[in-house]
Amino acid sequence: MWPRSTGSPPARPPGAGPAYAPFDAVLCDLDNVIRFYDMAGVTELERAAGLAAGTTTKVAYAPEVDLPLLLGRITPDEWVEAITRGLMDLPAGRRAHGRGTGEPVTGEPMTDGPVTDGPVTDGPVTDDGPAGAGGAGAGSPGPDAWARELGRALARAPFRADPAVVSLLRRARARVPLVLVTNASLQLDYDLASLGLTDLADAIVSSAAEGVAKPDRAIYEIAAARAGVPMERCLFVDDRQENIAAAVALGMTGVLFREPADLERALGPVLDGSPREAAHGDTAEEDTWVAR
Repeated sequence: MWPRSTGSPPARPPGAGPAYAPFDAVLCDLDNVIRFYDMAGVTELERAAGLAAGTTTKVAYAPEVDLPLLLGRITPDEWVEAITRGLMDLPAGRRAHGRGTGEPVTGEPMTDGPVTDGPVTDGPVTDDGPAGAGGAGAGSPGPDAWARELGRALARAPFRADPAVVSLLRRARARVPLVLVTNASLQLDYDLASLGLTDLADAIVSSAAEGVAKPDRAIYEIAAARAGVPMERCLFVDDRQENIAAAVALGMTGVLFREPADLERALGPVLDGSPREAAHGDTAEEDTWVAR
């Protein structure tokens, strides 16, 4: 059975042998598929501030806060300042710090991951906010210091690559082109280098570099072109249903990722095939957290 797929694999052509694969390239998401974040530090700060767990991510990944970063229009520091302002506007934030009587924000459980691909400040965030913002170097901590601390904690959340997923993708890349398609900031290269994954894919399509983000059809068209494969011959892997639906609407085969077994089943048709002439990085992967 085709795993968690919104679309169906193309029919096997008459006479096709056992090595036939229903796709000729793999387009894969990064965050919540390959890369995962440790949010324990953020959760602890939220508890200390009287906020429900998940409040900071709810503010940070609202489109009006997150999309400018994803499109390369603001820096990670400016993103932190936008998160700070959003948290200061919450009734829960004012109540927790003696500035109101609103009830704590509960939000929805973050069971399906962030609204975007994950914490997307891919480079280091400095300690100094904009002048007059109450950041380090601006004198005594301002009334928004707690909110800025939460924003910085989110931007600096430790992350790791899932070794099982990385291993599967390296095996697949030995047989078909692999393209990473991710909503991320302009500093994505910094994080990939930190994870030791600069050589994982044949190409990387980043929203900030291209000026367009998933689920806009343009980013899928760019990714297929980078792979050198028609869209109907692409396997698209992502953890968000809306991104899968957009890919399937363009003729791709979509796989909703929840665990490495989903990816392994989807890649089955190519994992046992003959490798391309130049295999890449067929080595064991280590599960290591990276801290900013």
